Amino acid sequence: MENEVFKKTKFNMDKALGDLKKAFSGLRTGRANTALLDEVSVEYYGASIALNKIANIIIRDARLIEVKPFDKNACGAIEKAILKSNIGITPVNDGTLVRLEVPPLTESRRIEMVKVAKKTQEDHKIELRNIRRDANEDLKKSFNDKIISEDEMRKELEHVQKITDDFIREADKLLEIKTKEIMEI
Repeated sequence: MENEVFKKTKFNMDKALGDLKKAFSGLRTGRANTALLDEVSVEYYGASIALNKIANIIIRDARLIEVKPFDKNACGAIEKAILKSNIGITPVNDGTLVRLEVPPLTESRRIEMVKVAKKTQEDHKIELRNIRRDANEDLKKSFNDKIISEDEMRKELEHVQKITDDFIREADKLLEIKTKEIMEI
């Protein structure tokens, strides 16, 4: 029973940490990054399609992203989709490809981005704690159903806490790395 609880807990915490990494990858740092366009959907022939399915996304240098559609007729739709996505970058459409020049972040904008990163990290830490709570409830239920003894339950609760602490430390490390990346000029 406990092994199932630990497997489920670790799986869910890994997923939460993966979601945090994905959320961090979408935060602007003043450097070109294809993850900025991951959530962009393009209205193309009446269907909403992910940008990376209809175009190649290329990093030309530290501040320039080029979006080269497989069909040149899609340039206008791609430009509109990027504008609508609110990523804070104005696309330039030359008819064959769309260029995105990533502007350098101002000091105040960098501080705002760090605040957003901290809020995102705190939301994910809350999720980790909720997963811990669910695991603890499962262990207590096992004790109440007389599947495990009180000593086993206490030992397993400590183990769940150790797992949670490890994942929270990892989330803290991810925030530290992202903060350095954002504040780097």
